[in-house]
Amino acid sequence: MTTTERLTAPAPDRAAVRRPLLTVDDLGVQFRLRDTSVHAVTDLNLTVRAGELLAIVGESGCGKSVLAHALLGLLPGNATITGHAVLHYPDADPVDLVTCGQRHLARRVRGRRVGLVPQSPATALNPVRTGRRLLTETLRAHGRGREDCDRLAVDVGLDPADLDRYPHELSGGMAQRLVTALALAPDPSLLIADEPTTGLDRPLVDHTLDLLRRRCDDGSAVVLITHDLAAAQRVADTVAVMYASRIAEHRDAGQLFTAPTHPYAAALLDALPDRAFRPVPGDPPMLTALPPGCSFAPRCPRRTDLCASQPPPTPLTGGGTVACHHPITTGAVT
Repeated sequence: MTTTERLTAPAPDRAAVRRPLLTVDDLGVQFRLRDTSVHAVTDLNLTVRAGELLAIVGESGCGKSVLAHALLGLLPGNATITGHAVLHYPDADPVDLVTCGQRHLARRVRGRRVGLVPQSPATALNPVRTGRRLLTETLRAHGRGREDCDRLAVDVGLDPADLDRYPHELSGGMAQRLVTALALAPDPSLLIADEPTTGLDRPLVDHTLDLLRRRCDDGSAVVLITHDLAAAQRVADTVAVMYASRIAEHRDAGQLFTAPTHPYAAALLDALPDRAFRPVPGDPPMLTALPPGCSFAPRCPRRTDLCASQPPPTPLTGGGTVACHHPITTGAVT
């Protein structure tokens, strides 16, 4: 099924299960350093629903991976998290991932309700266990049999024979597929996939993206963190464009890729080889020294004196928000 077919095909069955799985309100993450602070995530608001694939895109260093680790309590001790991130259980009371504590995260959330495909698989795998042992132990811990081991390997595009290798014997692409299988083994209702196609060739990229898409079509949800805008366009229902710790634009994927409203989102799309192939001018700011007001203003051709103040998220026609004083007019509420 092509991207266009997926975006335009009616999906009455999916609409019936689009209950909220995760609600993020005013989430902030700061890292305390000796002489300064890093504002990695600022005033972030998101809702992820069952059956939805949300892609979070943006340049390196904008806070995408920090967001993923904040939701799972995987940040170092010098991090301060504010706001709320509520995980909604179908069979229990909702839980705030910011305040519930490490004990609940370890026993009830991580690897159970919420799975994580880490960005660096080489550091996530136990070097003294084969892939088969890692996968078998994970399956057993979640009440599944070892007979699922080979099937999971095939699902992620890994030869079952490669499961008998140790991590150092795997290529980067093999290790990436193994951590994907480990994240999928508990069958989590929400999967956070942080650059899951790193190190894969094009057919395996497509294979992985289609696997994530199928999970959403079956009622689960996926948050895809990626630099690959083509990947987001292929499978995402909604897209959040992050810039300098904030969400610049968040809306339906078909609308964003057709008519972006934030100048930064438009510039990212113009940088694609099949579009203008024009790089975004300038460099993103350091998160230790964010400029006052709109952080994109120094790089933006539409900036005015008004951009010295921080633009609030503004509703868009058709749903979604944009945080810009001078949005591209298509789709903006006037």
